[in-house]
Amino acid sequence: LAMVSMATQAGRTGVAPEAKQILKASTDFLASQQRFAADPRNTLEIVLKSGQKIEFNSTGRQSVQRPDKLRSERSGDLVEQRLVYDGKSLTLYQPQEKVYAQVAAPATLEEMLDFARIKYDVVAPFGDMLFKNAYDILMDGVTEGIVVGQAVIEGVLCDHLAFRAGDVDWQIWIQEGTQPLPRRIVITTLDLPNAPQFAVTVTRWNLEPAFDAGTFSFTPAAGVQKIDFVPN
Repeated sequence: LAMVSMATQAGRTGVAPEAKQILKASTDFLASQQRFAADPRNTLEIVLKSGQKIEFNSTGRQSVQRPDKLRSERSGDLVEQRLVYDGKSLTLYQPQEKVYAQVAAPATLEEMLDFARIKYDVVAPFGDMLFKNAYDILMDGVTEGIVVGQAVIEGVLCDHLAFRAGDVDWQIWIQEGTQPLPRRIVITTLDLPNAPQFAVTVTRWNLEPAFDAGTFSFTPAAGVQKIDFVPN
């Protein structure tokens, strides 16, 4: 359900101030949360040589405690994976293969996310939204942006925004009200055949999670083998 704004009908010209304002309010709100959990549902499109699109899905949970804790879990068609960061080390565990890799990591969440992506090509789902400067990251290279209108995502009324940045179009749906949380993001890659999309929908947010001592630690079970991270 969406009510298309006059801005859409008139065409895109630059970045609408209202779109910036809504996005900035959302990223600032999430950056101010010292601990939270989110349950994302991910959809990835792959384009075959024939041009046919194939869809793969996964679900997961992100548990965050600023400034230096993260647990990310994913389970689905292409991946079964756990990522654990305790402020000192980064662990990647693949339960189906019964293997894990562990490496010393930087001392903050933001530094760790950059370190994991640049050095090991490991990207946490929904990772850009975890940065305190998420607004600057999301708006880097953006040339056009509009407020599409309102839409309902997971039963929640949201503001629907759309942006363009080079060869990427992306949309974000942000919950209205006093907790402007991102509820859905869709990224369209324009420089690949048939413009495949990647989508994340947050089915549940918890801003008062009860983490226990094991949430951000990893102890391998019997029979789980340690392997090395392979740098890029």
